[in-house]
Amino acid sequence: MVQFITHCTGRYSYVESARLALEGGCRWIQLRMKNSTPEEIYAAAKEVKSMCEKHHATFIIDDCVEIAKDIHPDGVHLGKLDMPIGKAREILGEKAIIGGTANTFEDVENLYRAGANYIGCGPFRYTTTKANLSPILGIEGYRQIISKMKENNIAIPVVAIGGITEHDIPNLMELGIDGIALSSSILNADNPVEEMKRIIKIAQSWKNL
Repeated sequence: MVQFITHCTGRYSYVESARLALEGGCRWIQLRMKNSTPEEIYAAAKEVKSMCEKHHATFIIDDCVEIAKDIHPDGVHLGKLDMPIGKAREILGEKAIIGGTANTFEDVENLYRAGANYIGCGPFRYTTTKANLSPILGIEGYRQIISKMKENNIAIPVVAIGGITEHDIPNLMELGIDGIALSSSILNADNPVEEMKRIIKIAQSWKNL
């Protein structure tokens, strides 16, 4: 899977960034609007949900479980300091996709035991799109986490995130990563739609994402 995490820049709003990713062929959108008001998130979520339905794309809301309860996206993504997986599951139901953020194997194991559907694991390298960044993993960090998952028979999709570029995709895919999440590398391109198309093509050439 290739996931797109919404971001607001001087050129694009959160909603516009989602539209560009969808037009570029991305079929997994996470609406992430840190430091926005609940009203702003709610309004954007309604727009992005409509666009995702039009493109038959999975729509995930970052953190805001109560808004998700009302908007009915496909699921939510929960950071380390957000609501526990179990509590979100009680509110959203068994069919909801619930992802969690991990930086260590212990994080992965805890999320797996808690019933997460996938792991957003990172950061791969330094990124300006997230405050309070966890320790950088790099290729070796992912290698160790994937190895420990195999040793402990933990099977859950792992999505790499954090400053990933097209040049990183082959190395990450070779490790057994199940997907990549992007934001800045798409929006900073001269033509974000074409950049997304290109990234998806590169990723699919290595693994059926």
